[in-house]
Amino acid sequence: MNSAIESNPLIDRLPSHLKQFIKPQEYSDYTPINQAVWRYVMRKNVDYLSKVAHNSYLEGLKKTGLEIDNIPNMYGMNRILKEIGWAAVAVDGFIPPNAFMEFQAYNVLVIASDIRQLEHIEYTPAPDIIHEGAGHAPIIANPEYAEYLRRFGEIGCKAISSSHDYEMYEAIRLLSILKEAEDTPQEEIDKAEAQVEFLQNNMGELSEMAQIRNLHWWTVEYGLIGTVENPKIYGAGLLSSIGESEWCMTDNVKKIPYDISAAQQSFDITKPQPQLYVTPDFAHLSSVLEEFANKMAIRRGGLSAIKKLVDSKSIGTIELSTGLQISGVFTNVIENDGKPVYIQTTGKTALAYREKELVSHGTEYHADGFGSPIGKLKGINIAIEDMSPRDLSAYDIYEEKAVTLEFEGNIKVSGEIVTGTRNLHGKILIIKFKNCTVTQGDTILFQPEWGIYDMAVGKDVISAYSGPADVNSFDLITHVPSSTTIKPKFSDSRIELEGLYNSVREIRENKVSSLTLNSIFEKIKKNHPKDWLLSVEIAELCKESNNNSLLEDVISHLNNIKNQRPEVAKLINNGLGLILESEKI
Repeated sequence: MNSAIESNPLIDRLPSHLKQFIKPQEYSDYTPINQAVWRYVMRKNVDYLSKVAHNSYLEGLKKTGLEIDNIPNMYGMNRILKEIGWAAVAVDGFIPPNAFMEFQAYNVLVIASDIRQLEHIEYTPAPDIIHEGAGHAPIIANPEYAEYLRRFGEIGCKAISSSHDYEMYEAIRLLSILKEAEDTPQEEIDKAEAQVEFLQNNMGELSEMAQIRNLHWWTVEYGLIGTVENPKIYGAGLLSSIGESEWCMTDNVKKIPYDISAAQQSFDITKPQPQLYVTPDFAHLSSVLEEFANKMAIRRGGLSAIKKLVDSKSIGTIELSTGLQISGVFTNVIENDGKPVYIQTTGKTALAYREKELVSHGTEYHADGFGSPIGKLKGINIAIEDMSPRDLSAYDIYEEKAVTLEFEGNIKVSGEIVTGTRNLHGKILIIKFKNCTVTQGDTILFQPEWGIYDMAVGKDVISAYSGPADVNSFDLITHVPSSTTIKPKFSDSRIELEGLYNSVREIRENKVSSLTLNSIFEKIKKNHPKDWLLSVEIAELCKESNNNSLLEDVISHLNNIKNQRPEVAKLINNGLGLILESEKI
């Protein structure tokens, strides 16, 4: 991470496992063509979105300091975002959903610092600085929406994934990279698309993460606000796509009132959306988010919550009614009458209370896993955690006592009590045994040869969520993506074209240029006859300087390109429309 990023105190307080995703912006990597792409999209967006976007968009552009003529510099963005309580960091393409949302929880905007190719100027499936910078940043200047985004991140990063979710993330990341890279063989794109489609059709029951990603997509990325009959745009995916921002306003796209059912509506990142959801206001977004959160394992707990963690095959946490938090990879849960009676982790495990690791209960001590009964003792109405000192003594739950505790579900713990650990309210969190055997019927769950047995105390699992209770308990700096973004290779022809774009940029900025507009235009016609954007920029300068003779030649050339390349005709017309206003193209 370079010094230009370390300008906002919000970034300094990020945990290390999030900082691993941050990369330098490398502003010098942006080419003159990249700058022209940004400028074209921004000029078009400001003109069009002023009519169809939520009023926060244009206000936000001013507040966040985004310029139409220049790709934003992270240093400048952070200096201004600091005033509205946010920060921005650069990353390499898609990052895992949990990490993306956790950044939001810290009021940090994740920005993929690459920029789309000219060939994908209307839309790209890959996250880029146009999508993140020009899409997300302006709207977070609205305080109500910014709080929704932060809260979404706070809840979303705790959503439990399934084992299929990470496969889907990697597949979508690879596809977005291949589609955005220059000269990718079509067969590679076809193969990647087929893998994404296969995974989409074989996800099984949607995990919490898959559902909350759907909510994120239909609000933060592709949300509309207002009424179904007259919606406005606020979603970053629409704000940054000059193609889809127009398409979404037509009757070709179905408009649906936004509610929690959107969690079940999956999406295809590679295609325009056939339907969009309309929220009446930003407050409604928060209402639906809370409704969804109430269905999540983090708030409901119980047997189903533990099963979600087992299915995730990744680090998660359960919290017991005493407040004890057990973090690790959960591999088994024994149930009885629809309730969990024993939980088991495999590998490094940590115990915590109020998100702080308990002394002597880190991953070094619990390196081989952790298992414990959950629930009440058989035939006894009062749970261990609720027992008074007199009750504990009556049931021989006392230091230096040999005892057999029989829990519901036929779980037996037999051993000599060494000591106990209590929480701030006096409730027992852990009972430590020596010479201990734990069984369920004929199945041995723990035996004396394995050492000291630490038994968690808690009658209920009140919460379960993704990730550890104390982020410092585990080494979470492990993310190695299977694919990295592909930088363009510059041919001699491309190098010359970049130089011509730079010359036009110098002329527009009143800098000294070695070339005139006429000579640039002649080189374009001769050596780069398919390029259209630079000719549009030349037409703009001709209009400003009343060079009508050259302007006519440029428009004639652009009309020829439209005939030869009908796929860019609309882009040319849009560009000229901004320049010539009501004049006929």
